[in-house]
Amino acid sequence: MSKFAFAAVALVAAGATTAHAADMPYRSRAPYTVAQPLNAYSWAGPYLGATLGYEWGSVSNTGAKPSGIAGGVTGGYNWQSGNIVFGLEGDLQGTGADDRFATYKFSNPWFGTARGRIGYAFNNVLLYGTAGLSFGSLEAELNGLQQSQTSVGWTAGVGAEVGIYQNWTAKIEYLYVDLSKNTYTLTGTDSALSFGTVRIGVNYHF
Repeated sequence: MSKFAFAAVALVAAGATTAHAADMPYRSRAPYTVAQPLNAYSWAGPYLGATLGYEWGSVSNTGAKPSGIAGGVTGGYNWQSGNIVFGLEGDLQGTGADDRFATYKFSNPWFGTARGRIGYAFNNVLLYGTAGLSFGSLEAELNGLQQSQTSVGWTAGVGAEVGIYQNWTAKIEYLYVDLSKNTYTLTGTDSALSFGTVRIGVNYHF
């Protein structure tokens, strides 16, 4: 995991502490909560949101290092027991990550994840870890010819999320994504894409 990712998460967590000090409205989420502390901010229940970030990675058996903007939609469901928050989250991202190596161009048009999350809530501040399944596309291009392969793999990361206004939260997150190898006849090699991504996002909690 990059030093930049750790620094970004730490920065938001520090800023979140200030937000934590301000009075946040108490929200009862009884239908969704396992055991919510009294007079505390609730993270329980379903949510939908959007993310925007930056991706950088590498393609095995080549010198290509695709990078670019990535953004998309996310959704999930949290349960809460005391200060422990756990749940499931999925997302789908479109990206502009690409790079040229010799006469070849490699790009990652899209990727998605399906993950578990577990974290610790300091009232309206949530620090969490996440891991699960990843899937996405790696495309090779040569002289106008294209070959695209869809792969599955794994992902893991960390993040910080802050309740900012009523049902709205903001977050910053780092994910590492590793997709499995596929054979590319255009290049004559077996290649796989792995990358890191740092992204910010907003969620609406129902």
